[in-house]
Amino acid sequence: MTHLRVHIPAEIIPRTIVLVGLMGAGKTSIGRRLATRLGLPFVDADHEIEAAAGCTIPEIFERFGEAGFRDGERKVIARLLDGPVHVLSTGGGAFMDQETRALIREKGLSVWLRAELDLLVQRTARRDHRPLLRSGDPREILRGLMEKRYPVYAEADLTVDSDDSPLEETTDRVVEALHLHLLGAPAPQESASQENER
Repeated sequence: MTHLRVHIPAEIIPRTIVLVGLMGAGKTSIGRRLATRLGLPFVDADHEIEAAAGCTIPEIFERFGEAGFRDGERKVIARLLDGPVHVLSTGGGAFMDQETRALIREKGLSVWLRAELDLLVQRTARRDHRPLLRSGDPREILRGLMEKRYPVYAEADLTVDSDDSPLEETTDRVVEALHLHLLGAPAPQESASQENER
């Protein structure tokens, strides 16, 4: 069976696409694939924050606390949004900051990758680099974060479910949602082989 795929010309994307959602939702993995599909650069805000600070995010939390981290995060995201159009993956708490959220609303196109608790627990258990999960039971921490953050994430321009299907399928759903949002019509389908012939 031929896999059908949507194509969006990069030139019709007016603003940076900002991926928001909880840790483990797939913002970086989907973001890289989305950028490739759209012919845009990919930027990970967390990496940019670490580069600007000269230390890791856990070290920033340890030295300056979450408030200090959010201040740096806000400045970095503001700088990135002033640059050329790209796909931007943000940390789980970025969209919760009122100023950052207003900046994203003004200068970006936000996409919430919405994921269920079991999937987030499974994905975040693979790596031990998330400061917010070090203070107790990760499942309960994630559950609390979902209750607090999901109503705010719902303010994003688009919502796409991130589940345990292959990453390419989730990326397809994001592209289709963007197509509908930007052009106001369901996306025409083309096969992956047709796209590769371009």
